Amino acid sequence: MQLSSHSFQDGQAIPGEFAFAVPDASSHIALSSNRNPHLAWSGAPAGTQSFVIVCHDPDVPSRGDDVNQEGRVVPADLPRVDFFHWLLLDIPASTTQIEAGAHSSGVTPSGKPGPSTGQGLRHGINDYTAWFAGDAQMQGEYYGYDGPCPPWNDMLVHRYIFTVYALATPTLAVEGPLTGPRVRAALAAAPVLGQASLTGLYRLNPSLPL
Repeated sequence: MQLSSHSFQDGQAIPGEFAFAVPDASSHIALSSNRNPHLAWSGAPAGTQSFVIVCHDPDVPSRGDDVNQEGRVVPADLPRVDFFHWLLLDIPASTTQIEAGAHSSGVTPSGKPGPSTGQGLRHGINDYTAWFAGDAQMQGEYYGYDGPCPPWNDMLVHRYIFTVYALATPTLAVEGPLTGPRVRAALAAAPVLGQASLTGLYRLNPSLPL
């Protein structure tokens, strides 16, 4: 299988319009247009009945002590963990692309509704749900796509890995809430016929080159 995008090239920077936030000279960051990028795939194996899209960032700091703190930085050698940005399930086998902005356009405080997309697909719960827990203005369940927003003082450029999975079943059976770890576990047990990935780069720290 092959996965590509009109929005960014593999291994290159993701434009700010597809991010949750962009750099800002006075306040470090500003909310962005938060559009989901265009994705297109080809070469699905025979027998494919549905697709699943997962986007995750494997470079999120494992500790939050220094995150977005004035006068401090998040060291590049700090151990990192996964952060799920998008989980889209039960995409029909006849679908071969997702248009830019089709599933997200703008930041929605407290999160977009889900899991139903209204088109027979299901959106999972992304990890902004945990990130904003306890924030009176932003807390809620965040379904669907919400783009990059790495710490503005991180010394590491983050990778955003988009993966499309071809399944031999029309739906992915997931036990419990549609969180990243549960979807990943379901995929490990599912009849996956093929997969393809595309990686984009993003940072909010203006001192880091892209």
